[in-house]
Amino acid sequence: MSAATENLAYLKQLISADQLNAVRRSVLISIPINIALATIIMVVTIFYGHVFPGVIWFLGTLIINGLRIALCLSPLPGAPATGLLAWLSRLSVKRHLQIAAVLAFISGLIWAMMPLLCEWYTSPQSTFYLVVICGITAGAVTHGNAYATIPTAFILTPLLVMAGCLVYAGGIDRIGLALATFLYLGALIRSARESHALFYEGSRRKNEATALAGSLTQANVRTAELAEEMHRRAVHDTLTGLLNRAGFASEVEALNLGPHKSMCLMILDLDGFKSVNDVFGHLAGDEVLIEVAWRLRDTLPNSFTIARLGGDEFAVVFDPEADRARPDQIADQLIAAIGQPFKGFDAGRVGVSIGIHQTRDRSGFSEMMICADSALYAAKSAGRNRHYIFDEQLDNRLKMKRDIERDLPRALATEQLYMVFQPIMGQGGHRLTNFEALLRWDHAKHGPVPPGDIVEIAAVLGLSEVLIQFILRQSGVLIEKLRGLGQNELWVAINVSPREMSRLPIDDFVSQALKQWNVPSSMLEIEITEETAMDTRAVQGKLAVLRQAGVRLAIDDFGVGYSSLSSLRNLQVDRIKIDRSFVTDLMASAADRVMVQAIINLGRSLEIDVVAEGVETEDVKVMLQSLGCSTMQGYHLGRPGSLQQAIEHCRVK
Repeated sequence: MSAATENLAYLKQLISADQLNAVRRSVLISIPINIALATIIMVVTIFYGHVFPGVIWFLGTLIINGLRIALCLSPLPGAPATGLLAWLSRLSVKRHLQIAAVLAFISGLIWAMMPLLCEWYTSPQSTFYLVVICGITAGAVTHGNAYATIPTAFILTPLLVMAGCLVYAGGIDRIGLALATFLYLGALIRSARESHALFYEGSRRKNEATALAGSLTQANVRTAELAEEMHRRAVHDTLTGLLNRAGFASEVEALNLGPHKSMCLMILDLDGFKSVNDVFGHLAGDEVLIEVAWRLRDTLPNSFTIARLGGDEFAVVFDPEADRARPDQIADQLIAAIGQPFKGFDAGRVGVSIGIHQTRDRSGFSEMMICADSALYAAKSAGRNRHYIFDEQLDNRLKMKRDIERDLPRALATEQLYMVFQPIMGQGGHRLTNFEALLRWDHAKHGPVPPGDIVEIAAVLGLSEVLIQFILRQSGVLIEKLRGLGQNELWVAINVSPREMSRLPIDDFVSQALKQWNVPSSMLEIEITEETAMDTRAVQGKLAVLRQAGVRLAIDDFGVGYSSLSSLRNLQVDRIKIDRSFVTDLMASAADRVMVQAIINLGRSLEIDVVAEGVETEDVKVMLQSLGCSTMQGYHLGRPGSLQQAIEHCRVK
C-alpha cells in the first residue's frame, strides 16, 4: 500500500473519530429533551384517558434512551476498559456509529407509534402530537450534524407514519398536511446530508492541518512564511510593489482610527497612457507604470502612503497637518515629476491629472474615494496635467448626482423626462432642414439636469435601454406629425452616446421604431460622437445596418476628438457638426476661424454636409456664410421648443 493511500485511510479514521465524539455529545444533549417531551406526552395521554398505551409507550422511550445513553458513555474504541460495557471498546469507530444508527432507528420506531395515543391523528389532541413530532425530528437533525445516518434513521419512520395516517384519515386539509410532511422529510434529510458534508469537510481540513503541523515543524515555519507572502501579495500590486486597492483601503481605514486630525486623499490618473499602450505595446506601458511608481516614492516623504489602484490610476494619502504639506503644492510636485520625459518616449507624451479630497471629519474610505474621484473628473475635464481640490461646488454636484440616481427610475416610469426640438437651418440659416431632439428633465430639487448626466446615470442604473426607447418614442411623435404635414423632406436627429451605441442593439431598436411609425427611414438621423466613430470595431456593424436601411448618420461635436479620414469614409456619414467651442469665439479667434474653415473644406471634399453648432449672433452667422458654411444651429436661429412649437416652426418656415 502506498504512503498516500495509508495517509488517506488514516485521515478517514480521524474524521470518523471526530464524528463519533460529536455524535456522543449531541446525543447526550438531545436525550434529556427527548425524555422530557416523552414525559409531557405521557401526561397528556393519561389526561385524556389513554393510560395503558401512554405508560407503555413512555417505558419504551425510556428503555431505548437508556441504551443510547449507555452507548455514549461507554469506553471509546481502543481505550482501556473494564466492566459490563468493556466489550464495546474492542469495536471499531465505524461499528459504534452503526450501533448508534440502529438505536436511533429503534427510537424512531417507538416515536412512530404515537398515532396509537391519539387515534391515528384524528383525535382533538392531534395537533399537539403533530407539533411534537415535527419539533423532535427537527431537533434530531439540528443536533445530528456530524453523521447524517443517525438523524435520518430517527426521523424517517415517525414522519412517514404521520403522513400515512393523515392520508388515511382523508380530507383535503389532512392530505395537504401529508404532502407537506413529505416535503418536510425531504428537507430534513437534505439538511442532514449537507450538515454531514460540512462537518466532514471541516474535520478533514482540521486533521490535515493537525497532521501537517505535528509531523513537520519545518513545514510549519514555511507555511507561516508563505502566509505572510500571500498576505503581502494580497495587499500589494505585483507590478509596482505599491499597495493595491485592498491594501490602500485598509491603510486609510487604519489612519482614520488613529490620532490624525485631518487627512488628504489624492487620486492620480495618467494622461496619454492609453496611447503608450496602443502605440508602443503593453510591455512599454508596464515600464511607464513602474517608473511612475518610482517617481512617486522618490518625490513624496516616507510618511505618505502610496498605492496603485489599478490600470493607470494611483493614489496617495497623508496627514497635511502632521506632514506640514499643502495638498496643492504636493500635487504640483507630482505633476512636475511625472511630466518629465520617459525613456524611449517624446517629452509630454505622459502626464497626470490629480483629484484631491481633504477632510477633517474622518470620512470612510469609500466616501473619500468618491469625492477624490469627482475632483479627478473635474481636473481631467479642464485639461491634462492639472489638479482639482474637491470643493463645495463638487460636493453639491455629487449630492445632486446621488439624488438623480435615486429619482431617475421613477422619473422614467412616470415620464417626467421630456423632449424639446431645436431647428437646424440650411441655405445660410434661411431654410429649415431638420430638428435635433434634445432630452430634458426638470428635477424637483435641482432644476434642469444636463442630458449627459441623465445618460451616464441611466447607464450606471442599467436603464440605458429604457431611456433610448423613450427618446425614440418621443422623437417618433414629431416624425409622424411631419409626415402628416407632408414635410417628408424634413427629419429628426437623436443623439446616441458611445456607451449606448456599443452596448445596446441600436440598429434593432431603430428598425422596430421605423416599422411602427411607417415613415421613410431618411426622416431619422442618428448623431454619434467622434469617440464612437473611432470605435469602428464595436459599432461598424450596427452603423452599416442603419446606413443600409437609409437612416442618416451624423458626427456630433466634430473637431474635439480624433476622427480619421478613413473613419469618415468607411462610416459614410451624411453630416459632421462643428463643435460649438470653435464657433462661439469665431469673431475673435483667428485659430477658430482656421479650424472651422478646415472642417468646411474637409466636408466639401468628402461631399459631407457641415453644420455649425452654437450660432448665437448675427455676426457669427454672417462669418460662417463667408467661410462657406450654409447649415447652422443655435439660439440665434431657433431655440429648442416643445412638439407643438416645432410643428408651428414648420408651418412658418
